[in-house]
Amino acid sequence: MTFVFLILLLLGCGLIAFYTASGFWIVTCIIGILLLVALFDYFQVKHSILRNFPLVGHGRYLADWMRPKIYQYFVEPETDGRPFSRIYRSIIYQRAKTDLDTAPFGTQLDVYKAGYEWMNHSIAATDIETMDKDPRVLIGGKDCSQPYLACILNISAMSYGSLSKNAIMALNGGAAIGGFAHNTGEGGISEYHNRYGGDLIYQLGTGYFGSRSKDGGFSPSEFQKKSTASNVKMIELKLSQGAKPGHGGILPGRKVTAEISEIRGVPMGKDVLSPPKHSAFDTPEEMMHFIKKLRELSGGKPIGFKLCIGNRSEFLAICKAMISTGIQPDFITVDGGEGGTGAAPLEFSNSVGMPMREGLAFAYNALVGFDLKDEITLIASGKIVTGFHIYRALALGADLCYSARAMMMALGCIQALECNKNTCPVGVTTNDPRFMRGLVVDDKKIRVAAYHHETVKSFVELLSASGLREPHEINRADVSRRVEMNITQRYDEIYPYITKGSLLNMRDCPTHWKRYLAIASEKSFKPLFEEALED
Repeated sequence: MTFVFLILLLLGCGLIAFYTASGFWIVTCIIGILLLVALFDYFQVKHSILRNFPLVGHGRYLADWMRPKIYQYFVEPETDGRPFSRIYRSIIYQRAKTDLDTAPFGTQLDVYKAGYEWMNHSIAATDIETMDKDPRVLIGGKDCSQPYLACILNISAMSYGSLSKNAIMALNGGAAIGGFAHNTGEGGISEYHNRYGGDLIYQLGTGYFGSRSKDGGFSPSEFQKKSTASNVKMIELKLSQGAKPGHGGILPGRKVTAEISEIRGVPMGKDVLSPPKHSAFDTPEEMMHFIKKLRELSGGKPIGFKLCIGNRSEFLAICKAMISTGIQPDFITVDGGEGGTGAAPLEFSNSVGMPMREGLAFAYNALVGFDLKDEITLIASGKIVTGFHIYRALALGADLCYSARAMMMALGCIQALECNKNTCPVGVTTNDPRFMRGLVVDDKKIRVAAYHHETVKSFVELLSASGLREPHEINRADVSRRVEMNITQRYDEIYPYITKGSLLNMRDCPTHWKRYLAIASEKSFKPLFEEALED
């Protein structure tokens, strides 16, 4: 429409100028220049919004330029309800574009406001030149025959269908360049996940997409075909996600193309609603045996599960099942209730599920309490954007991290909030070819890799500043939080550690854990309230 309008306007002004010999020649020249700018916008590859909206897309960059100045002069910093947009978005864009990654005039946060967090630095900082610039974690327990050496930061679960094929290819291309892993999300493995050869974490959700039988259940033969591929490094069993725990995944029908219908094994054009729970198992012990089955079918690859912590007793029941069966996952991903998605009921997004920090600290303590942590890797997922966020997650007990929205923004996401409408203006969360063309894979995969590299680099610099050498040396005493204007606490005070093995019997169990442990059973996910009351 922009081109048609400009061409018609150019012809009209040109004819008027030709027949009247008036000052319309100047107007004609200006319109001609605007047409050339629009043509350049349409064919350039750096800016998705300009490829999809030539000329008029510059209005977005004008607004972006104006916003800091409006905030500076007219809005008090503490009244801004979107700190992620205002502060972290600029960090992500700068790193993705390899722009100058520094800020003038000190901290941009109110250090005396409740919620402000910081890490402790050391006068005896570690010489960064002697440190490992690419810290990695070996994932795989005693029963795993193909352990995976994972990067400290990886791409979180985002499915093809929710994201466009161009976005999937750019993410996987970035993972291949940077040597980190790309979680497929529950939508299955598509050809776009395989196009650039990046390492994959194959997520198996309640819909069993990609490993689905005709009746919608789990198909061992289909799973074996997918999981034994050389680029599939780990398998993640999704129990729940932070954005809508207990609800199941949602893919609006308008985004279900013929190709996605074939990959997922679902009807075309209809909403895809994953069940809220798995049909392959009903109890914690059955879940452990299912994990063992997945490990065998995959050829001994690391098997883990992802969840947002809800009822504490349910996670303790899973830990009890690990003890009773002798079967353990190789990793556990803890998602936070603050996790994002393109489509979820408002109540689930805002009010369901334990936030990541509480959930991560609880999961770590539970594994330590059952003396299981040494064999199990913990992965943190929930608004991981900066090196400090990685540091903070590791302080709480994580071994490595996932990032979703930051990776999307590295792709060029502008938070237009059109994810569930198939009209994403920059081609990230749409399957409409009109918008997908704006996302140029060869450009955006480099940005994803650049963002990842600079963020890991910043984490290593923080590790150096704290006087440590290895990520596993970080503990909760290294991070502090202002809980009130005049009260600060260390993380080990807010989230106290428990003693190794203290949950193996009631005698050693900390008092505030006893009520959860008493109602947790490896035989059922449901809390055993009646039995606990009798005891």
